[in-house]
Amino acid sequence: MRAMILAAGRGERLRPLTDHTPKPLLRVRGKPLIEHHIEALVRAGVNRLVINLGHLGGQIRACLGDGRRYSAEIQYSDEGEYARETAGGIIRALPLLDDAPFIVVNADIYTDFDFKGLPEAPRDEAHLILVDNPPHHPRGDFRLIKDRVALGAGGKLTYSGIGLYHPRLFQGLAPGRRPLGPLLREAARHNRLSGESFAGVWHDIGARDRLDALKESLIESEIPCGTGMCRQNQ
Repeated sequence: MRAMILAAGRGERLRPLTDHTPKPLLRVRGKPLIEHHIEALVRAGVNRLVINLGHLGGQIRACLGDGRRYSAEIQYSDEGEYARETAGGIIRALPLLDDAPFIVVNADIYTDFDFKGLPEAPRDEAHLILVDNPPHHPRGDFRLIKDRVALGAGGKLTYSGIGLYHPRLFQGLAPGRRPLGPLLREAARHNRLSGESFAGVWHDIGARDRLDALKESLIESEIPCGTGMCRQNQ
């Protein structure tokens, strides 16, 4: 199985940090965000990775290389400075993803999700991982009725930025700028999405205040050692 890490975003809400550093290379717990995802995917046996590049993408390529030091094979889908958004980036990268289902992970999340728990293939167009609504997104995205992802009022959860996708979700769509949300809502409207809820560690760090809050929470959660708290410079 292959996985795609969405890493082409400009990171406007993280400026000025992202003026000179691409969002996926911002460091959490001593390493770039994107490395946490690569290592988690490799632990789950997923070592054929595609990463899309946009703003300052050359820095990401220079940092990660061909992936060998992670025991992975990394290919890049370079979008330049033209933002294609999430679905547009996936559509552009489809030739690198073959015809089999593939995992998609947003680079700007921090999580301890175990990718081994994903099914081998989605029953329909996609299988989404949903989480409790964070403070910045209180209305959520989808309802989860047993294992079906649905629309409608009440009891919604938030799409985590992790999913298993079948290429047919994107079949026939023209390349260009296209967000993923409308495609998922249309698929949910026609009962073509499965999903599950995840209650582990998950943070959307697409804005500066959320990144700062995550780092503070990680410092506070360090295990005490000796006479004080073991703290690592984040």
